[in-house]
Amino acid sequence: MPNVIDAEILTGHTKGSRPFIPITLSPSDSNLPFQLQRRQFPIRLGFAITINKSQGQSQKGLFFASASIFTWNVVAFSRATSRRCVRYKETGKIKKLK
Repeated sequence: MPNVIDAEILTGHTKGSRPFIPITLSPSDSNLPFQLQRRQFPIRLGFAITINKSQGQSQKGLFFASASIFTWNVVAFSRATSRRCVRYKETGKIKKLK
């Protein structure tokens, strides 16, 4: 399969498995008067870390999802190197940290 990403799961209960991520490089929309073609796979590397493991580290970016902001979240927020790169999600809306 030429348009497939061969990935490897690094952690969790599926560690070591190799999923194939198929990518359609040309759109199937025939209503366009021209044909679009991708030259890159539209993926972005993601990384997650627990609050306990982040203690003592500085992070360039931080996103925190929670139903409400408790005092223990200060530990997570204090790991970011700048307020501009901190986002949190509370009750369905993403907000910048002021």
